Formats: sequence, structure tokens, C-alpha cells
Amino acid sequence: MNKKWAVKRITINLATSEMEKLQEYCQKTGRPATDVIRELIRSLETNFSIDLAENAIQPEKLTTHYGKLLNCLK
Repeated sequence: MNKKWAVKRITINLATSEMEKLQEYCQKTGRPATDVIRELIRSLETNFSIDLAENAIQPEKLTTHYGKLLNCLK
């Protein structure tokens, strides 16, 4: 399979415990951190319902997917 990547480099700040959890997960699964983070980002839902009157995103949808990402890095 031929992959074409539009490269955009990002830097994230993680607490020591978050980094340790990510490293432990990567070691146990044999996967690089980049692949794990990329998979988590792909799993995020981007079709949120927005109430224009209140300009608010439905919190139950946001917290579900954001929580998955945070839980993986804790």
C-alpha cells in the first residue's frame, strides 16, 4: 500500500504520567506512539451538533471522544 502523507508536525505537552502511560501502551502493543496518537485522532467525531443560538457543542458527544483520548494518555 502506497501512503501519501501531507505532513504537518505538531508538538504536544504531556504530564509525566501521560507520557509514561503512552510509552507503556506502545511497549505492550509494539506500536510507535505516532501510530497510536494518529489512530486516536482518527477516532474523534467531527460532526457535532451546534446550537447557533447558544453557540454550544453538545457536551456529551465532545466529552465521550475527548475522554477516550485523555484516558489513553493518562
